[in-house]
Amino acid sequence: MVAIRKPMNSDPDWTLYRTFAAVLDSGSLSGAGRLLGMTQPSVSRHIDLLEAALGSKLFLRTHRGMSPTEAAERIRPHVDILTASSAAIKRAASRTSEVAGTVRISATEVVGTEYLPPILATIRRAHPALEIDLSLSNFVEDLLQRQADIAIRMTEPKQLSRFCRKYFWE
Repeated sequence: MVAIRKPMNSDPDWTLYRTFAAVLDSGSLSGAGRLLGMTQPSVSRHIDLLEAALGSKLFLRTHRGMSPTEAAERIRPHVDILTASSAAIKRAASRTSEVAGTVRISATEVVGTEYLPPILATIRRAHPALEIDLSLSNFVEDLLQRQADIAIRMTEPKQLSRFCRKYFWE
């Protein structure tokens, strides 16, 4: 009798990507653990497993926390898509199609006071469980560092891994 061995799946478990995203968001292993309800050593093991599976160092451990490497920055947009897809699957499977949660919008003071109020009022009437956190500043907030979910800017974006579209108000 000959035993046939199945090839092992070398793809990382999706849970490891969720942990990776939490470390990016929080900047530390312990912060990610708090976000995920895990211990710091478990988060560390997840990052080690993901690094081994991908063959790349994803974080540098510094005195200020976990600093993402170039490899981490390259996979960040793809992990963001996984995170968004996971949330979409959860919404699709739920009994209600209610849009809920918090969205942080960064806009200039002029746009935020002159153009956004009627638009945001319409969105809030359609989706009452949606919370909108509006950050009005002429400072360009970093979407990659999750300082905002949506940025309305008057300048060309430098973060090319983000989706952008030009709009002109009348």
